Amino acid sequence: MQSTQHHISIYPRGMKMRVTLTLVMVALFYFFSLHKTESDFIEFFSNLDVVFMKLLSMFPPNWDYIPHAIGPLIETIQIAIVATTFSVIICIPLSLLSANTIVKNQYVYYFFRNLLNLMRTIPDILLATLFVSLFGVGILPGILALTVFSLGILAKLLSETIETIDPRQLEAIQSTGGNLLQVIWYGVVPQVLPQFISYGLYVFELNVRASLVLGFVGAGGIGSIIDTQLNFLQYKNVMAILILLLAAVIFIETVSNFLRRRVV
Repeated sequence: MQSTQHHISIYPRGMKMRVTLTLVMVALFYFFSLHKTESDFIEFFSNLDVVFMKLLSMFPPNWDYIPHAIGPLIETIQIAIVATTFSVIICIPLSLLSANTIVKNQYVYYFFRNLLNLMRTIPDILLATLFVSLFGVGILPGILALTVFSLGILAKLLSETIETIDPRQLEAIQSTGGNLLQVIWYGVVPQVLPQFISYGLYVFELNVRASLVLGFVGAGGIGSIIDTQLNFLQYKNVMAILILLLAAVIFIETVSNFLRRRVV
């Protein structure tokens, strides 16, 4: 008995054509973007020796400079803590007003949803530059910039979580005569509290990293001394600061992950 083997295509012919066409369009757009942005990767790879020489000039790190960086590092963490605290407090009413399970008025709902979209659209570095121009160089512009930036992220995450909760619990409280505050306290809070704590810890980690960049525009923190040391070509000092910052970020992320596993 002779057996015949039939070639079975994994993908239909039409799908293969669409995938091929999509890849070709992506490739064309990629090379078009390279041409318009005048990106020259050949020149980049030909100058890799300069990059390596710059990296080598940062070693060995100047460990004696670390005590000078501890104060600005603590300031960076303090900026992140204050900004996260403000955003956590303010995001509670904003997230409730932008959740369709709580707000039934479509005009109010879309107004606050678009407000959150606007807050997330503005980059944190632009916010810091704006607040520095208004309030001068210091910690306050950094706190305000991170508060606004992280508020948009946190309120968006929390509002979407509120929209996915079990509505039967809310209806049960309303059917027993519960008012809006009681519905929120007994129906919404128990369902979203673990995720809310997790989101708050996540935003705190983001703020610690973002506050580093904000220091380059005069918004305080350890980024300010990194900018100063780079301007004076003190690369060994910069490497010591980066190692200290890396250790602090790893420690904060480890503690945050531990707390997140405990509450979620």
